[in-house]
Amino acid sequence: QVQLVESGGGLVQPGGSLTLSCAASGFTFSNYAMNWYRQAPGKERELVARITSASSSTNYASSVKGRFTISRDNAKNTVYLQMNSMKPEDTAVYYCNVFRRSSVYWGQGTQVTVSS
Repeated sequence: QVQLVESGGGLVQPGGSLTLSCAASGFTFSNYAMNWYRQAPGKERELVARITSASSSTNYASSVKGRFTISRDNAKNTVYLQMNSMKPEDTAVYYCNVFRRSSVYWGQGTQVTVSS
C-alpha cells in the first residue's frame, strides 16, 4: 500500500532554515509528481510546492517562492522541502502528497513552528 512518511519538522527561529523529508513506498515513486502542502491552525490546507516526476519542473506558492526549494531523489524514493528565511506565518503542519490512479494519498504530517 502507498505510504508517505514526513520527517524533519520542529521549532525554528524567524530567519532560520529547516529541511523536511518525505519517504515514499508502495508505488513507483519515479513515475509521479509529488507535492508539499501545509495547514495552519484555523486555515485551509494549501499547496506549497510541486515537483514533476523527473524533476523537470517545479512550482511554488507565491508566499514561499524564493525561500523554499522542493527536490527529490528518485533513487531514495524521497522528496524534500528546503525552507529558508522562515517566517512566523510558515508555522503549520506540513504534508506530502501524491495523486495516483485517481486517488490522493497523504502522509501523517510534520509540525513546523517558527517562533522566537
